[in-house]
Amino acid sequence: MTIDFKKMDGLVPAIIQDARTLKVLMLGFMNEEAYNKTVETQKVTFYSRTRQTLWTKGETSGHFLHVVSIKEDCDHDTLLIQALPDGPVCHTGADTCWDEKNENPILFLSGLQRFINRRHEEMPEGSYTTSLFRDGCHRMAQKVGEEALESVIEAVAGNDERLVYEASDMLYHLIVLLTSKGLSIEDLARELQVRHDPNWHKH
Repeated sequence: MTIDFKKMDGLVPAIIQDARTLKVLMLGFMNEEAYNKTVETQKVTFYSRTRQTLWTKGETSGHFLHVVSIKEDCDHDTLLIQALPDGPVCHTGADTCWDEKNENPILFLSGLQRFINRRHEEMPEGSYTTSLFRDGCHRMAQKVGEEALESVIEAVAGNDERLVYEASDMLYHLIVLLTSKGLSIEDLARELQVRHDPNWHKH
């Protein structure tokens, strides 16, 4: 990389993002020495502007930031570092310096899709997902319908906990059905994204 450390008197801002949840965790500054140490140790190291010295995040708390990837922006004067935190990032004890929870459950759907893809490829014995693939489209479609009906019943009954349970069953079976057709949950996301355009018209 060709990082321009000259624009800000030898410093560049470094945005730290959780590699799993994609949450922005904190912002710090690096000089060339801090950057080189980060690359060498694979633990995020900053330059403290108040103390005018290097400091590795977690050196006192034990909550290190383990580097996954480092990218520079188009102007070569800002870094985006994806890392895996050992614990809370903020000195206040919060997950992030913006007092946010470092979680993003929606990303689990992509992980679930990858898991079901592997089941479809490997078809391991004893797996319920494998049995669905072997039973064929009609069985998978039937399960989607059954779980959808049960979701409707729980919604009308006002049982939110059971609604979440049955809707989760429905979504799982829907992903299995989509996978059997060479499709994925991401295809649904793309379709919904297209529909979100104010110029979209139902066809």
